[in-house]
Amino acid sequence: MGLSNLKNWMQETDTRWQRRIKSGRSVLVDARTPMNYAVISPVCRAMKDPRVTFFFTASEQPAAARQIFLEAGEGINLVTPARAALMKFDAYLAADILWVRLPRGTRRVQMFHGVAGKYSHVYDSPDHSMRDWDRLFFINRRRLENFVRAGAIDRGSPAARLVGYPKLDCLVDGSLARSRVLDDLGIDPRRPTVLYGPTWSPYSSLNSIGEALVKALVDAGYAVIVKLHDRSRDPRYEHSGGLDWGARLEPILRAGGGWLADKSDACPYLAAADLMITDHSSLGFEYLLLDRPLIRIDSPELIEKTDINPEYVDLMREASTTVRNVSEAIAAVNKYFEDPGMLSASRKAVAGDLFFKAGTATARAVRELYEVIALDPPQPDINIAVS
Repeated sequence: MGLSNLKNWMQETDTRWQRRIKSGRSVLVDARTPMNYAVISPVCRAMKDPRVTFFFTASEQPAAARQIFLEAGEGINLVTPARAALMKFDAYLAADILWVRLPRGTRRVQMFHGVAGKYSHVYDSPDHSMRDWDRLFFINRRRLENFVRAGAIDRGSPAARLVGYPKLDCLVDGSLARSRVLDDLGIDPRRPTVLYGPTWSPYSSLNSIGEALVKALVDAGYAVIVKLHDRSRDPRYEHSGGLDWGARLEPILRAGGGWLADKSDACPYLAAADLMITDHSSLGFEYLLLDRPLIRIDSPELIEKTDINPEYVDLMREASTTVRNVSEAIAAVNKYFEDPGMLSASRKAVAGDLFFKAGTATARAVRELYEVIALDPPQPDINIAVS
């Protein structure tokens, strides 16, 4: 028996033994940032099953684990990567290209984060194999086909599952109300509200015109919400331009009765906004599910330097109004508030392309995860929408 076969035999024997001595299952969630956890969290919340125990690790930044999983609440099962390596898990769940070492074996599930096509050679048309993953929960058919064309997986791969994006179910299932979110933020729902959600990059609009744009929107009388990438608050990162953007923008927003987003899950802020401005962020595409106006800041260097798949640039351009500077942005905002229905058909078409059956993705992800861990769902079925 070769070493590889011996290893597989030992892992399978371990799995069978564990399932003989205990009826439950264990799932390890790994995240690089709080945003990674926000992608996975709907599945964790929906899978309230006493037979399934979730554990959480931050394989790249173990010391930051509590901050990364802060929104998971108190009392969660945090484990270091070193401890996780000694444990037996039935599934490993990630929303980024992470790979914690688990010698006792597990089934690896990739949920992905974002649909903007940035760093395409890693996330959208990989120049590396993804065949080591047991499940790939694809957000849309476009990315699945891109993986096949790139040779990252085989056509008809049993690992590929068209699931959708559980994180966004709340945008279309009626669970988020604009007025309620704004009330919680201390913003009068009668005020026209603009969300600014730039991507994280040295070439982001945040680093070029972000501060001037936020100030101009405030001066124009709009209630402004800014949703920064998790790492834009940390000046140690080159992508942040050496600035803590949260600290820089918060006084401007406070003076105008706006809000600096303090949660990693952007969905409540998307639901609250009447209009959104971005450069090329996944949040911009996510906002299209609400069929509200989107403004795109033209950022050619961002597109070039972050290896954005051109098809996603075209999709964003098709569903939004493109501007090049602050004055054009303010003019476009004013125009959209006069006629918010402009480009509605394009917004709906792009959203339908990028988010498979939005509103029911969590149900599919949970069903798939039960299959991965070889456990029958509870009867009657868990109380989530199934399609």
